[in-house]
Formats: sequence, structure tokens, C-alpha cells
Amino acid sequence: MKKFLLLLSVFITSFLSQAQVLEPVKWSTSVEKISDTEYELISKATIEKGWHLYSQTVPEDGPIATTFTYDDSEGNFKISGNTSEEEGHTVDDPVFGMKIKFFEKSATFKQKVSIEGDVKTINAFVEFMVCDDTRCLPPTEVDLVFNVSNEPKTAITEVKQQNTEDAAVNTGNTEDNPAEKGLWSIFFIAFFSGFAALLTPCVFPMIPMTVSFFTKQSKTKAAGIRNAIIYGVSIIVIYVLLGILVSLIFGADALNALSTNVWFNIAFFILLLIFAASFLGAFEIMLPNKWANKVDSQADRGGLIGIFFMALALAIVSFSCTGPIVGTLLVQAAAGGSQTGPIVGMLGFSLAIALPFALFAAFPGWLNSLPKSGGWLNTVKVVLGFLELALAFKFLSNADLVLQAHLLEREVFIAIWIAIFGALAFYLFGKIQLPHDSPVTYISVGRLSLGLVVLSFTIYMIPGLWGAPLNLISAFPPPQHYSESPYGVGYTKVGSSAATASHDALPDGAHLMAPHDILAFNDYDKGLAYAKQVGKPVMIDFTGHACVNCRKMENNVWIKPHILDILKNDVVLISLYVDDKRPLAEGDVVESKLNPGKKLKYIGQKWSELQTIKYKANTQPMYVLMDHNEENLIDPVAYTPDVDAYHNWLKTGVSNFK
Repeated sequence: MKKFLLLLSVFITSFLSQAQVLEPVKWSTSVEKISDTEYELISKATIEKGWHLYSQTVPEDGPIATTFTYDDSEGNFKISGNTSEEEGHTVDDPVFGMKIKFFEKSATFKQKVSIEGDVKTINAFVEFMVCDDTRCLPPTEVDLVFNVSNEPKTAITEVKQQNTEDAAVNTGNTEDNPAEKGLWSIFFIAFFSGFAALLTPCVFPMIPMTVSFFTKQSKTKAAGIRNAIIYGVSIIVIYVLLGILVSLIFGADALNALSTNVWFNIAFFILLLIFAASFLGAFEIMLPNKWANKVDSQADRGGLIGIFFMALALAIVSFSCTGPIVGTLLVQAAAGGSQTGPIVGMLGFSLAIALPFALFAAFPGWLNSLPKSGGWLNTVKVVLGFLELALAFKFLSNADLVLQAHLLEREVFIAIWIAIFGALAFYLFGKIQLPHDSPVTYISVGRLSLGLVVLSFTIYMIPGLWGAPLNLISAFPPPQHYSESPYGVGYTKVGSSAATASHDALPDGAHLMAPHDILAFNDYDKGLAYAKQVGKPVMIDFTGHACVNCRKMENNVWIKPHILDILKNDVVLISLYVDDKRPLAEGDVVESKLNPGKKLKYIGQKWSELQTIKYKANTQPMYVLMDHNEENLIDPVAYTPDVDAYHNWLKTGVSNFK
């Protein structure tokens, strides 16, 4: 009964999510007159909630980018510059191992043109790809028509794309905005980084000095509390102003470019190396002493201005310890692509710094509960230095991925992190001494515990050299396919399956899908012919090179032994990539049945049309089990992260064939 209910839920989900051709993006066009000869062509995408449209600037090996093509073949207008787009959202995608920009709800694209003749309309088309949390649609082409007129009254004309209906926006989706999630992540990381900065030699000893100042200057307890609050607010204002300054200097467009710009990522790598070296004791990063002296003289004025300059003096004096942390936070926040990221980061950091200073200044008796300063403060600083060093290689990896230079592949990255955290573990156990360290006569329980955690983390990463997924740090190293060997270092294929045994004599059109070693076809006819030859059912995998959830299924579900055994031995897998941009052979170019008058140009279009016509669906992933007469053995399913449900679906389909 339990099995029946499980299968029933899978079938219902499959029916509701797949038995329809989805069109989550609707396009409209308008034209804005700039001058007598210049116009701006505006394309607006209205996107249903829960779906996202990818940017025009997507790194290589990422999802399909949005692309506009304008028909200027008659030579009566010229295109000026590139098509501009909105800010959008930029996220660090753990599946693709890169930062990817996308749009939600709506997106507007603008292109300037110069008219040189009598032009009434300009034709264009847009190619794009959209995904939600469980599926992706194949690359889609939509024709755009821009009505151009020289009459001032019609300088702006709204034109709906032909043969489409207005988008029905689904208001039932209450999913959080990814940009908001990103800002909250930045805030909390910065907040905890602020507490870490408190435990450094430049900041921690300043707490009793500050308390002493407010105790002497405040005549009453109420005045002391008021001055302490003003002091805390002043700290927050100073750091938030720094975040605003960074945002204004870079601007939204530049911040979005940071994620995939090679030189920005290399510059950040070098910057974090300098910060790490400073924390490890090679040198100190300090602001000029005259700045501190001038600010300190202003602090003696008393009143609100004096308190503000006291907060500024704290920021300057403690810069050698807080500077690298602040710099790292600003780099991380800026690289997130949001113009408000640096401001949010500095708000979180300054709040963590300001709270203890303000509270201890308001309630000086709490000082008795603070631990005494000592060598442990430098230990905190060194630990932060190791973390800065590890983070630096993430930015170098970003640059390498964009260049596709393969200089810092997955195994090399993991090996570097093993070395860094291994050295940190030895340091915590007292086996390594660095400048400014106090002699270690014994190891405290806290330091020993932290050392054991770091050592455990180091050991955890070692299997990553042999292809382990390392889910705890999946957002940091390059993806598994970006490696010296997709099977892992030193891996030798073993197994008794027919696919593995016949590695040197594969059937026509077949290949072994790494890293699972599943015998797979990318051609429908060849795969079906082989299935008839060996007497096995066919499993069609409608997938895409840029399909995130397809990779999740392959990496998290297919890898399970009982599922992998079925895929290797009990079915013939045919993977049809709907975003395959290779051109069709000349004899295979036919007219589209879905869009009469258009030719199918690419292999992916052929498979996408097959899926849409035969299965009335156009989302990926989609899995079909069928017999040799091309009849379904069981209802198709889509993205099914539940391993048991997917296994039962496979078993039932194979049983129906037998």
C-alpha cells in the first residue's frame, strides 16, 4: 500500500507538471524616439513567478544566454552599441560552479538604432532559456516586431508579439526573492565577522579603554548610557558610509561585472593574499599615524562631535586587524552583483562591533566577565589569516573557470585547501609557530577542540581527490566535470555490467556517461535499434547541457547503487539534449511542425519538438520508459529528488516491460 501511494504521488506530480506545454515568458515590444534619426528598440519580458530568465552575459559552459538578433540585411538602419539590460540578480550557482545572472518577474532590454532610410518596421528575434526550481525549458526563439514611425505622436508605440496571449501571472507563489536571501546571507556573514574582529589584538584591548573614558566623562548613569548609544551609532554610521562609498564608486553595472570579470577576480585573489599574509604576521596594514593623531585631537572636544571622533579613532587605530576583514567583506559583497551588498555588509559588521562597545560602556560592571588579553588574541588573528588564504583561491578559481584555462581544476583546488586547513590544524596543535605568537606551554581545551574540528574537515576533503562530491563545500571548488579526470584521481573503472565490460567495443552511436559509466546514446534511432537488439526497455532522458536539475538528478539520484544498477543493466539510456546547438545534417533539416514556415536548424530543436509533440511537455528533466513499439511502460516523470520514489518508478516500468 505504501509503495502504491508513493507511486501515485509521483504520477500525479508528473501529470500536473508535465502534461502541458509551458510558456512562462511573454514578450512585448515598444519603440522610443530619441531624435529624428535615432530610436531605442525596447523588448520587455514578462516572467511568471517562480521562473527566471538568464542574462545576455552568461559564462562559457553555463546556461543558454538571452540573445537578440536584429534583421539589418536591407541596410536601412544601423545598430548602435550592444543591447543593454537591467541589473537583475547574480547568484553563485553550485551546480555550474560559476556566478550566473538572471531576471525574475520582468526584464527590459534596450537597443539603440540609427535610421538611414524609409523604415516602418524592424524585425528581430530573441533566443532565450528559462528555468524554475525543478525544471528548465529548452532554448526558445520568439519573433519580435518593432513599429517605427517618424511622426512625433507615435514616438512610443507598444507592440505585442504576434500569436501570443498575455501572461497570466501566478500570485500563489510565495517563494523568497533570491536577491533578498543573498543580502541576508551577506548581513549574517558580516555580523559574525564583526564578532571575530572583536577578538583580535587591535580591537579587544580597546574595550576597557573605551569604558574608562565614558565612566570618567559621564556624570550620571543615564548620561553614560546615552553617550554609549551615540558611540555605537557613530561606529555603525562610519562603516555604513564606507559601504555606500564602495557602491557609489563601482555602481550597479560594475558590481554585476565583478562576478565573471577575469581581472577583477585576479585582483581580489591578490588582495586577499595580502590580507592573509598580514594576519599571519608577515607585516601590518596600517593607516598613516597622522590620521589617528588628528582624529584623536578632535575626540578631546567632548559632546556629540567628540564621541563621533572617538568612534572614528577606533576605526583607524584598529585598522590593521579590521582592515583585512572589512576588505574581504566588501569584496565578497561587491562580487555578489548587488549595489546594496557592500552597504548591508558594513551594517552587519559595524553592528557586531558597536554592540559590545556600547553595552560595556553603558554597563561597566560587565567588564569583570571578560577574559584577559593574551596570546589567544593573536591565535584568533592567525586563524582568520588561514581562512582569508583559503577564500582567496575561490576568486582565482572563478577567473580560471571564465577563461577555461584548466590551471586550477577541481583536484588542484581541493589539494590546496587540504594543505591550508592541514597547516591550520598543525598550528592549532602547537606544531607551527608564527611571528607574534606567544610560547605554547600547553594547549587549551578550546584550542584543542577547534584543532580537532579543522583536522576532521581536512580529512573530509581528501576523498574529493577521488571524485567524492564534498557537499559541505560544493559552492567553493570547481564543478566535478571541471577536473583532470571526471572519475577522480587514480580511479579505475571496474564492474560486471555489459556497459563496463564492452568499453573497448561500444555499439554504434554509444558512449559511456562519466562518471557513472552508464552506456548511453544521444541519437533516438540508434538507441532504439540497440534496445531491440539486446531486448531491453528504453529510457529517454530529455535533458540539457545547461539544465541545473538534470545535473542534480545525475549527481544525487542516479549515483545511488540500486538506481545505478538499473540504469546500467536493465534499460538502454537515450539522452536527448534539447539545447544541443550543433547544426542538423543537411538531409535532416525539415520544417517545424510547431511553427510552420520555420526550419529546424539544430539537433536540440529536433529533440525539443519531439518532446513537445509526443509528450505534450517542454520541460527538463523528463524521463520516459517505453517498449520497442515506442509505447510508454509507465507515465513519465520530471525532476524527482526522492530517491525511493524514483527507484520505484524505474522498477515498475522495467517490470511492465518484462
